[in-house]
Amino acid sequence: MIIDSHEHLILPTESQIKKLEDAGVDKAILFTTTPHPEKANTIQEFKNEMSILFKVLSGEKNHKNDMERMRNNINDLMEVLNKYPNKFYGFGPVPLGLSLDETISWIEKYIISNNLKGVGEFTPGNDEQVKQLEIIFQALENYSYLPIWVHTFYPVTLNGINILINLTKKYPKVPVIFGHMGGYHWINVIDFVKQTPNAYLDLSASFSTLVVKMAIAEVPNKCLYSSDAPYGEPLLNKQMIEYLCDDEKIKNDILGNNVLKLLNLNS
Repeated sequence: MIIDSHEHLILPTESQIKKLEDAGVDKAILFTTTPHPEKANTIQEFKNEMSILFKVLSGEKNHKNDMERMRNNINDLMEVLNKYPNKFYGFGPVPLGLSLDETISWIEKYIISNNLKGVGEFTPGNDEQVKQLEIIFQALENYSYLPIWVHTFYPVTLNGINILINLTKKYPKVPVIFGHMGGYHWINVIDFVKQTPNAYLDLSASFSTLVVKMAIAEVPNKCLYSSDAPYGEPLLNKQMIEYLCDDEKIKNDILGNNVLKLLNLNS
């Protein structure tokens, strides 16, 4: 089974399913979204959609409004998952800044009860927000089957990545997906993932095919095919893996088996 392990909810959903079918992808793991850049036809429309995301990344947000936004986004996600259960799995967001008990309560109410398969995407806008992830890690020790997916490209710094690395080592029961392989710091991240059982690599948004080639060569059992749609294309990212990987078993693992194993799924 071929699974795109990281896509954001795209509207209309039928267009997202068509992209999967055109790419020969069986299922995708959906993440919530606030902006919808797929709606944009001009650069100004794109700027308008992305302005909300930039505010989130920079930390310019009201905590109460942020939680309400997450609840609404989860509702939108669940509507799609319930309508197309044969096409999608889901990951759900968890707010930063809650107490440990509040975080566990949120996970129970919005992640576990909805049968979501992991938490994230977390998009830390600064090093302090990366440090705040420790509460999430503490909560997830109770749910070791739930991975955490963290954005590690810009604006996350090398210092922020090192904070995340230390959290991953400190909480070995928590599976951690390093989204976008650390961006420009991909060598550091690949080296770390290679020696860390609970660390995994998301292959989307790579700025070079060489980065993906090295990841496949070093940690094929830790690589997860993904497109980050609508920011990437399922077909193109799948073709890149097929082009770079000659070994049929490794190719099948990266395109689906690795994430099925990580999430304890049969299909």
